[in-house]
Amino acid sequence: MGKIADGLDQAAQHVLTRNPPRSTKARIRFLVSKHQGRTRNVARLLGVSQRTIERYLKGDRKNPPPPVNAKIDAEVRRLWQPRVRRRAEQRAAAAGGVIVETRARFGFSSAAGSTDDPRMRRITQPLPPTRARQLFDAHHAGASERDLERIVAAGLGEAYFQDHGTRADDLDVTVTDVDYIEFDLRG
Repeated sequence: MGKIADGLDQAAQHVLTRNPPRSTKARIRFLVSKHQGRTRNVARLLGVSQRTIERYLKGDRKNPPPPVNAKIDAEVRRLWQPRVRRRAEQRAAAAGGVIVETRARFGFSSAAGSTDDPRMRRITQPLPPTRARQLFDAHHAGASERDLERIVAAGLGEAYFQDHGTRADDLDVTVTDVDYIEFDLRG
């Protein structure tokens, strides 16, 4: 995944109502249940053998190597309580409470040509509700990182550079070279 998709997943971690499973056996059992009981799919996802997944399920192996453990943890966190996350995202998007903090290279163009050379900027700004909904819908649909960048650029362009339509109407904003990006759901 990319930085924006990871940032959206990380923001959703703060709205969970229960902690995900902690033991390796429980986490693997959860992943297998999310993959229709197919240990082969989980093994392929984690980059281990099917037999290793079966050993984790039986409790014969309890401590996966650190890279595998990190993959297990990331996948469990990504799949844990999807309805709770979705409701929090919808509330935040409807209330205009999706705050983006990023350091990225922003470029501009307008009908008259280029207005500024792309440069690194650090911006903290709430996304407009329509752009926040677009961003969440695209993320859940599996959009590419580039598509997510375009949505964030349009939202920040509208909120920050165009000041919600009060200036620079024909400004087109692009975002590249995302150094970091964080989202805060306040809805």
